[in-house]
Order: sequence, then C-alpha cells, then structure tokens
Amino acid sequence: MAGTETHYILPLPEFSEPVKVLIVVAPYYKDIADNLVAGAKAVLEAAGATYDLVEMPGALEVPTAIRIADRQSHFDGYVALGCIIRGETTHYDTVCNDSSRALQLLGLDGCCIGNGILTVENRTQAEVRADPARMNKGGGAAAAALHLIALTRKWGRSDKAVGFHSDSILIAESKKGSKIT
Repeated sequence: MAGTETHYILPLPEFSEPVKVLIVVAPYYKDIADNLVAGAKAVLEAAGATYDLVEMPGALEVPTAIRIADRQSHFDGYVALGCIIRGETTHYDTVCNDSSRALQLLGLDGCCIGNGILTVENRTQAEVRADPARMNKGGGAAAAALHLIALTRKWGRSDKAVGFHSDSILIAESKKGSKIT
C-alpha cells in the first residue's frame, strides 16, 4: 500500500527574486479540492511565493486555463489541482488521460507545472491523498512547480522555440518579408 511507504522529499528551493504562481483547481469534489488547495498554498507560502487562484468546471479545463494564463499573464509557474474518481463509464479514462497529456505537453513547451490532479478509484483514496496532514498531493504539486521554476531560473529563460510552434513559423516568415496568407 502506498500510504505505508516512505519517500524522499526534496527540500524546497530558495529564490532571490519573487515567485508568482497560479493555482488552477477543478472543485468538482469541493472538500477534496479545498484540501488540495490548502496543501498547495502552505507550500507556496513556505517558499515565499505569492499566488492567485482560479477555479475551472472540471479537470479537462485546467490545462486550457493554464495555457491562457501563460499566454496572457505573468506567472512563473502553475499548480494544477482536481480529482477524478473512477465511475461506471470510460469517461474516467478519457478525463485522466487527456488532462494529464495536456499538462505534460504544456510542460514540455516550457510551462513550470505541478500536476496535482488526483486520479483515484474511490473517494477514500482521494481523501487520503488530498489531506495536507497525510499524503498532501496539493503540496507536492506546488513543490514540483517551485522546483521547475528554480530550474528555469538557474538555466535562464530562453525565447528560442523548441519543437513545432506555428506562432514561431509565422513570426519567422514575417521577418523574412514573406507574405503570409
């Protein structure tokens, strides 16, 4: 059982410049979401980070909210929170896989994201994982975001695009003087 194992937890990084994080939560299971948020806030505060909080209707909207914020705001990182409990249909698999994959793609594109969206079989598992005094997965997601922010700052933020980015192609073509239609 995962609850009986011990794990090494990295110490929180230290920052010389302010850190601002956006917590995006899907409060479908409100009590579980509230515990995830409490854990995330405590870790962010312990690291001296400031944060904003936004709620989305469900886990599928969380990555989109992060993408919008990353394009239109000035956050150093993001904490994705929510809970998906297995039901009677394959909808569970779709929501788990699609939300996780979207967050992963955003991370690979340079967003510093801690993924605290729980994917569990039942409510009891969710309650244990969300509880800040027990498994504290919200705090773990905040710590992950902070570590990624620290790594980004250590290596410097680059404007260089990696991989396929249609925006980069459009900008490059317009700089060459090509007509874009």
